[in-house]
Amino acid sequence: MEEFLQSEEYATHAIALLEDRGVSLEDIAECARYLQADYHVDLRTEELLDSVKKVISKREVQFAIMTAVELDRQAEKGTMVDKELENLVESDAPLYGTDEVLAYGICNLYGSIALTNFGFIDKKKYGVIDRLNREGKKKGICHTFLDDIVGAIAAAAASRFAHRWER
Repeated sequence: MEEFLQSEEYATHAIALLEDRGVSLEDIAECARYLQADYHVDLRTEELLDSVKKVISKREVQFAIMTAVELDRQAEKGTMVDKELENLVESDAPLYGTDEVLAYGICNLYGSIALTNFGFIDKKKYGVIDRLNREGKKKGICHTFLDDIVGAIAAAAASRFAHRWER
C-alpha cells in the first residue's frame, strides 16, 4: 500500500505545481498586497509572503491546488473521459462556476473577508490572475481552475493579514 505524503511534502509539491504553471509565491503575495493596498498604503509584497505560505501550509489548500492543476492539464491534453466536461473546462464556460466553488473552499478557511476579497480580485483580474486568465484563452492552454485558486490563495492571505493587523 502506498503511503501518503506528509503535509510539508504536499506543500512542496503544491508549490512546484504552481511554479510549473508559471505562478510564484511572490506573484500571489503581490495580489494579496493589491487587496490590502487601500488599507495599508506602504505595504510591501514581501510582508504578505508569510501569509501566502501559511495559507498554502493547509492541506485543504494543497489538495485544491493539486486538483485544479490536474483538471486544467487534462483539459489541455484532451484526456478527460467526459468530453462535455472537457469542453466546459477548456473554454472556461461562463456559467460553469465549479472553478469558483473549488476556490471558495480556500476562502472559507479565512472567513467572510476572504470571500469578498476573492470576489473582488476575481472580477478585477489583477496581476498574475489577469495573466493566467488571458493565457487561458489561447488554444491549447487552460487555466480555468488555476486563476481562481491563485485568487483564492491571495484573498485568504490578505484576509489572514487583515485579521492579524494591530492598530
